[in-house]
Amino acid sequence: MSIGYAILSLIWFFQYGRHWNDVLLLQHCITSVIALGLLEMTFWYLDYTYFNNTGTRPVGITTWVVTIGAIRRTVSRLLILSVAMGYGVVRPTLGGLTTKVLLLGITCFVASELLNITEYVGTINDVAGRARVFLVLPVAFLDAFLISWIFTSLSKTLEQLQAKKSSIKLDIYRKFSNALAVTVIASVVWIGYEVYFKATDPFNERWQSAWIINAFWDILAFALLCVICYLWAPSQSSQRYAYSDGKGDEIDDEETESLCRETSKGISLVKQDRKDDSETSDPEEETEECKRE
Repeated sequence: MSIGYAILSLIWFFQYGRHWNDVLLLQHCITSVIALGLLEMTFWYLDYTYFNNTGTRPVGITTWVVTIGAIRRTVSRLLILSVAMGYGVVRPTLGGLTTKVLLLGITCFVASELLNITEYVGTINDVAGRARVFLVLPVAFLDAFLISWIFTSLSKTLEQLQAKKSSIKLDIYRKFSNALAVTVIASVVWIGYEVYFKATDPFNERWQSAWIINAFWDILAFALLCVICYLWAPSQSSQRYAYSDGKGDEIDDEETESLCRETSKGISLVKQDRKDDSETSDPEEETEECKRE
């Protein structure tokens, strides 16, 4: 995972610096998630290296990596929710939902932090089953609530894009919704496998392959992040994905119409002046010709 985040960081930061003037606020948030993911995987590598060499977990490094991981997961969830709401694409701000989103983020961070510290910091398997279930339930409830909120907001965003006939943004959001649907289906299937794995191994005899359970969630989150990076990659045309209220086009149309009217009035006035000049000049020319004769 460290190598995967390193490769993604190189590609993203290259495009990020190359098109710095066209970068959107949403792409700044994606950059922060990539940086947190790279930092988290680096600390996990150091933690497991120390754990393999000594047989005990370093309390300091483990606490740091658990905290960074909780921050990364929280920011990732809020990023997906903000994208589903159309932040920066359909709406310029979250408006009255900002407080609710921040409150949800703080709650998710606290629940995830408590669960991971209890599970990883200290001696392995020193947590009672009831205590772990008590800490897992809030995280599961928050994830279920967040998923329902994401898909509800995403359906409203798709309806708004269809009404505005924004074909480019609509195509991106359809791909994003498909990626989310695949992620949710894969999560449900893996939860079923995780329940089966733990039910058939009550004494933890298959501990050598148990790492796959937690590794899958990191791989799934990384895959979804790669999809988001692909859909909203920094480029010269990044501004076409940004929010626009449509008033600029109307103002431009009104200005062009007024200019056309002014120019048409000016042309008609010039023609009228020329006609007046021709009418006034004709009698004078006739009198001069009569005098000559």
